[in-house]
Formats: sequence, structure tokens, C-alpha cells
Amino acid sequence: MWEELPASIRPEIADTVHDSLPGRAVERYEVLYSRLVVEAPEFRYWFGQLEHQATRTELRRALSGLESLLSSIVPQDPPVDIAQALSRAHQAALNRRILDAESTPEGMQVPTLGEAYLDPDFRVRAVDGQGSPASEDWWEEAPVRQDLTEYLTGVLTSEGFALAPLLVLGQPGAGKSVLSRILAARLPGAGFLPVRVALRDVRAEDELQDQLEQAVRDATGERVTWPALVRSAGTALPVLLLDGFDELLQTTGVHQSDFLVKVARFQERELEQGRPVLALVTSRTAVADRVRCPQGTVAMRLEPFRREHIVAWLEQWNLSNARHFTSRRLAPLTWDVLEPHRTLAGQPLLLTMLALYHAAGNDLQGADERPLGEADLYEALLGSFARREVAKDTRDTLRDTQTDDLLERELQRLSLVAFAMLNRRRQWASTAELEEDLAALLGRHAIRPSDFREPVGQAEITLGRFFFVQRAQSIRGGQTLSTYEFLHATFGEYLAARLAVQLLTRLLDHRPVFSMGSEPLNDDMLFALLSFAPAFSRQTLRFARARVEELPEDDRERLSRLVVRVLGERELRADQPYPAYLPQRMRATARQGIYSANLVMFVLLLTGETTASALFPTEDDPGDAWHRRALLWRSSFEEPQWTDFALAVVLRRTRTGDRRDLKIRLREGELTTPEPTDAHWLYQVPREQEDVLWQRPYWNEIWHKMDLSTGTNDGVALQALRPLFESLGPLLTMFNGGGGRPATSIVHDLLKLWLEGETGMSPEETQVLYQRVGNALLVSDRDGSLMRHLRLVLVGLLDRDLKRFPPQDVQRLADALSVHAPAELRELLQGRAAAARFGPLHGE
Repeated sequence: MWEELPASIRPEIADTVHDSLPGRAVERYEVLYSRLVVEAPEFRYWFGQLEHQATRTELRRALSGLESLLSSIVPQDPPVDIAQALSRAHQAALNRRILDAESTPEGMQVPTLGEAYLDPDFRVRAVDGQGSPASEDWWEEAPVRQDLTEYLTGVLTSEGFALAPLLVLGQPGAGKSVLSRILAARLPGAGFLPVRVALRDVRAEDELQDQLEQAVRDATGERVTWPALVRSAGTALPVLLLDGFDELLQTTGVHQSDFLVKVARFQERELEQGRPVLALVTSRTAVADRVRCPQGTVAMRLEPFRREHIVAWLEQWNLSNARHFTSRRLAPLTWDVLEPHRTLAGQPLLLTMLALYHAAGNDLQGADERPLGEADLYEALLGSFARREVAKDTRDTLRDTQTDDLLERELQRLSLVAFAMLNRRRQWASTAELEEDLAALLGRHAIRPSDFREPVGQAEITLGRFFFVQRAQSIRGGQTLSTYEFLHATFGEYLAARLAVQLLTRLLDHRPVFSMGSEPLNDDMLFALLSFAPAFSRQTLRFARARVEELPEDDRERLSRLVVRVLGERELRADQPYPAYLPQRMRATARQGIYSANLVMFVLLLTGETTASALFPTEDDPGDAWHRRALLWRSSFEEPQWTDFALAVVLRRTRTGDRRDLKIRLREGELTTPEPTDAHWLYQVPREQEDVLWQRPYWNEIWHKMDLSTGTNDGVALQALRPLFESLGPLLTMFNGGGGRPATSIVHDLLKLWLEGETGMSPEETQVLYQRVGNALLVSDRDGSLMRHLRLVLVGLLDRDLKRFPPQDVQRLADALSVHAPAELRELLQGRAAAARFGPLHGE
């Protein structure tokens, strides 16, 4: 259109557009902006974020800016009637102490929720069906954010969240439940109707609407139907805060996995009725893979505290307890003291636990001013809280030795709880499961309170009073269902390792009745606890090492011999002690395999390094003995457990005279390449001074046995090696040995030439490999197809490699290869050698 205008007026029009159009565009923008602010007040908030986002660096406490932000963009009608009562109930939470008086040392002043809560960092990602929010890898694509107040303001003013809930995830102690309380308190009653439902306190089998009505009654004491409540709130937007979905899953089973779908359906119905509802559901991250997420679900994961969070939290804590610290002559708790334990301090509830430990007069540093080691810290933390509970029960009427005995019984009971979780291969256990376990292991007869064998019906009382144990519950059929888990998984792992080492050291007390002969060692409790799950995964092995290293060296040496003896004796026994203890159904052979693998790990912890002949002293062939046990272990473990075991152990094949053996130790540091396999060791062929060639005829059986296993590892290896089996199968079991070198197969040497010969080896090494491969030509006339394949491979490699050799070495290499070759191949090799010697490359 511009081209159709007369050329004479184009400059004038251009000047007019240049001068007036920007101003008119600005005017039009302002008109539209004003209209949008009127029609959509939340737009004013979103626009403002662009102006001050770069300056938002200060940590906020308890979503302090949320109320003012929302109040500026929602109607200003104050709540009345039940809505007002709900608002008062929610706001009262801000003034409550973060811990009750029974959980704190005498004289402490604990901050309120409004004072202590800090807005955490978080990540947000839409749940699109690709991967699971329970996986750490799934969250890598989502950046860490620090604008929780602004993000929640956007959620609460977005229509999209009226169709599916916001799923808030986090670790135990990350502050999910507290966030729901803070949000309920901060939502302005003029414009919002928050209804917080602690799912642990409502009937799990009820419909969501019934659960909402029950929660309102619990908070206000008034009965009201959901429609009547929404109508009485006028234009206020209902916001459902459904806290503790993971507790429903743990306590009632997988039939609750569609809970989020039910919430979305409820939102859809309410929207159709003209009552749009927003919903937020909290849950532990670990169970997110068991959740069916409706379309449009967005997940938000709370991140651990960073240094700035911890420092700010400590400032408030030290301020609240300044008088307490002065009276006890305690220094305030600082970041420098907590930094070595920042993994624990990153979770708000565990940070509180560390602060309580310090405030009770305990030192987070050792006697030499170094930070406590990890195992020592766990022993001190758990022991400190258990001692306080014992003191409450006994009212300081017992002597120190008696108190110590009761303390140890409490920790042992907690250790059995840890094994209940470990042996079920999850991080929680139900009350019913704990009672069954304790009854099977300790009996059902009642003894005095706090005794190690007190009635198992007291499991809930015993666990519920410990600060570091979290109780999940739901109500189903009028019955309260409870499960327990440790605030941090490593608490359970430490307690399991602690009890395992204790049971092992009791073997040192074994004293035979008769001096002649020997009596079987009593490992009944040890077998019961260590035969259902590996005790060497995650942190357990590290904790066990720390406890073992505290034993005197002589005790470790003697104990290692006793554990080896237990290993041999248990393999000859068919009984299973404590038959009522069945945390999971399992084959007897699988339990035997898991137990023996656990014992081998403890021998390694005690000795640092051992041998197969020391582990299996009655076996004639220690190498074969290890192999047979490894097959048992592999069949007993699930694949991830077998991987943990394999990656934890390092082997070195050795010989003692003509007897083959293995040196075994635990891996330290990064994963390294296994040592090369020597076929001399595999086939028990001595290393001769002269080069020797031998062959085993069963190469064709190998891939059939790999195929029969249908295992992932065998399948991957078989898939990669199939072309070699098909083309060069007999060479897989044809070995070059002697000469003081490891024996390798012809296929190994060919692959090394192909993959490393051009750049990874010297001409001398390459020549040796060609000579070893040339030995295979001794039997080449027996199999015509093998000869053809080998010839093609050799010719291709020679065409590449002969150009790298000096002229004087070319003929010698060809002679070495062709000495055993048939006439046709000999002529071909000699011709290639001549071309390499006298061709243009060497003639320059």
C-alpha cells in the first residue's frame, strides 16, 4: 500500500507518523490499561512485579506480604458469621509457639509461628505425564525460585487453578503443613474463604464435601453445609487447603491414589454451580509417584533452607532465648557451628531439633573443638531426646546407671522400629505392623513401663512422644490408623546400623560350656533382623563403619573370625529363628542370601580387607566359593540392591601357589574400572614361561546361558556381543597365555586392536597383539566361515595400521601374522606389507 502513494507526499506522511504515532499509542495503552485494572484488578499486581522483581532479595517471614497484595485486588467486604469465625481460627495459628512446652527444655522461650516461619525457596513444574515428581531428575528442569509470596498471589488470582489443585511437595520436616497454616492465616477474609483440612483428622472414606464440613466444625464448633457456607461468604473465593495427602496413602493404601482426581472433579462441579474453588494439596515428595494427577495439575516443591534462611532463623531463635542462654551460660547458636551439619539444618523441623539440642546445654562440637562426626552427632541427638523422655517418666527418681539402662532400652526399641521400615523396604511402618514386629521379637507379656519388653500395645505412646518421629494418621471406619516415620531417613538408618553392630559385638561374649569342641554361636536375633533387606545401602554402611571403628583392634579381629564362623554355621542350618517375625513374605533361600551378604559386609568393615579363602575356609576352591555365593546374592536381591552391593565391593584376583583366591575390600571414593580378567585365573591354567594357546569347546553354550537368565545385564551384554558370537564365536574361548602376561581371548585382542590400535597403543603393543591374533590362524583351516570372517577383519585392520609402522617393522609384522596362515591369506598379507613398505607414504 505504501508503494501506491505518490512519492511526493511520502516524506510528509512519514514525518507525521514519526511525530504523532508514539504518543497516540501511549494514550491508547493507558486507556486499555485503566480498563483492564477495573475489569481484572489482579492485573495491577502482575504488572507491578516487572518493576520491582530485581530488588526483591530480603527474606520474608510467614508470607508477610501476601495479605496486603491480595487486599489491593479483591473486594473489601469483611467476613461475617461462620466465615469470620474461620478467619479468626486461622489467624490464631500465627501467635502459637512452634513447639509446645513439653517438647522444650525448662526456661526456654520458643518463637511463635509468625516469628519463626521463613518463606522457603521452591520449584514449580506442570505435571505433564513425563516422569514423576517423586524423582529428583524430574525437577532439574525447574529453576529454584525465591518469590513464594508473589507466586501464591498469582495462583490465588488465576482462573486456571480453579480446574485442578496445586500439589505442594516436600521432605518430612520441610514445612508443608506449616505453609498451609500460614496461608490460611494470611488470606484476607475480605475476598477469600480459606478452609484448611488436616486429612489426618477427618474420616478417610468420606466424600471431600463431608471432610470440608467436618473441618469447619472442628475449627469453629459450628455445623454448616458446604453450599450454605459458600453462600454466607458472599463474593469471597473459597480456597481449600488439604494438608497431608501422603498420610492417607500410607495409612489407607493405594485406593486413595485418585484423591487429586476427586478434588479436581469437586472443583469442576463447583465451577458449574457458579462457585469456583481453588485447591492446594500437600504431600511428601516420596509418594508423588503413587498419585494420579488430573490434567492441569501443577506441582510446587519446597526446597531446603539455604545459608541465608538458617542465619535469619537463628537470629530470631537467639533473640527469643537470650535470657535462657545467659542463665545457662550458653553461647548463642551460630551458622559456623551449624555449617558442618547443614544437610540436617536445611529442613526447618530438623533445624529446630538441632537448636533444642544446643539449648539443652549440649555441644555440637567435639572435645577437640572439631565438629561432631555424623555418627556421633546422631548418637548425641537421639540419645539426648530419649534421655529427656526417660527423665519425664521416672521423675528423676532413678540412679544414673538405671537411667542409662532405660535410655538404652528406648534406643533399642527405636532401632527395632527402624528395622521395621528397613525390612519392609520403605520409610514408614504402621502401628499394627510395629506391634506385630515387637510381639514377634520381644513377646507379648507386660513388664514395667519403659522396659525394653513393655507391652507392644504401647507402640503409639512410645513413638508419639519423640520429636524426631513423625506420626501420620487418618480416620477410617471410625478407627484411627497411624503410621510412623523418622523426620529424616538417616535417623532410621543410623539406628538400624547401631543395633546391628550391638548384636554383632554380643558374639564376643560367647563362652562354650565345654572346653573341647565348639558350640554353635547364637545369631538368632541377628538373622531375624538382617535377613530381609540389605544393610549396606544408602548411609547405613557409613554409620556401621563409624560404630565398628570404636571397637578395640583386638576385638575387631576376633569378631571378624566369629562372623565368618556364623556365616559358615548358618549355611548349614535350615531353621529360621523368630518365625513369627515376617515383615515381608520371602523365600528361605533369599533370606539366606541377604543374610550372608550382610555378614560379608560386616567382615569387610571389621577387617578393611579380606580374602575368599578367609570367608570360606572349608572350601577347596575359594574363587568358585565366591562365585556360587555371588549367584545366590544376585538371586536374592532386587536389581537396585544387587547394584548397590556390586558397586560397594572391589575384587582383585590372586593366587596362593596353585590355588586361586580373591582379595576383597570395600570401595573408597569414585567408581573405577575393574581390573582386567586373566583367563589363567578363570581356568586355573598356570602361567608358563612360553606362549601357549588353549581353547575351550563350549563357546556356543555361553550365549544360551546368558539368554536363559533373561536378566537386564546379561541381555545388554548379549545384545552387544551377538555379532561376535555369530561371526567369531569359537574365538571367544580361544586364549593366548603364558609369557608372564595375563591370558586374553582372541576376540578380546581383536577388539582392542580395532578400538585402541590407531591412537591408544604404541607400534610395539600393536605388533604384540597382531602376533597373538595370528595364533588363531593355527586352527583357521577347521572352519571355513570363521576363516573368512577373520580374514576380513584382519585385512581391514592391517590396511589401517601398516601405514603407522616404520618400513623396517612392516615385513616383520606380516611375517608374524602369516606364519600359520593358509597360502591364500599369506599371499594377501605379504602383498599388503609390500604396498605399505614401498608405497607413496613411505617413499616420501
